[in-house]
Amino acid sequence: MSPDFQDQLAIAALAQSWALARDSGDWEKLRATAHPDATMTTTWFDGGFDDFIESCQAAWSKGSRSQHFLGGTVAEINGARAIAQTRMAIMVRSQLDGVEVDAACYGRFFDRVEKREGNWRIAKRSVIYEKDRIDPVDPGKVISLDLALLRRFPEGYRYLAYLQTKNGAQVDPNLPTARGEALERLLREAKAWLAAAL
Repeated sequence: MSPDFQDQLAIAALAQSWALARDSGDWEKLRATAHPDATMTTTWFDGGFDDFIESCQAAWSKGSRSQHFLGGTVAEINGARAIAQTRMAIMVRSQLDGVEVDAACYGRFFDRVEKREGNWRIAKRSVIYEKDRIDPVDPGKVISLDLALLRRFPEGYRYLAYLQTKNGAQVDPNLPTARGEALERLLREAKAWLAAAL
């Protein structure tokens, strides 16, 4: 087995481990997927990985649950650095104005990963949001959306952001989507970071 293939497998396993640990509330295993100085950016969080875990724990204790379904992972490797992209779907069940709803958002986890002391771990996770939707769990129920609020967010994570905002989160309206300047900036910065690998 070639070293590159072994690294590809290790990085793919890392992505899978993150999702299972996050969704099952296994916080120590989740912590083990990232380097101590790692950062995380999502719709509702931007900061250090340890702070992300604390925020997840707090939401978990209040009954919040989400699921992350992953597709394939492909990594572009340069020495001890790699850019890993993983197809994913985020599934959230929550309340919206008294109606139980499911929100689904599809896109890619975009990870800068580094191999330190022989182990691949996340150094920086970003998310590229490509499309989303929201539906009442009971098909007989009707949800009414505030169009002014909905339009504050870009196509790609508009409905997820709407739900999170209505439930008290501060959501960044300028995250990468399937196209646009935020995506181009993310790709440009990551390419430079990968090229600078020692």
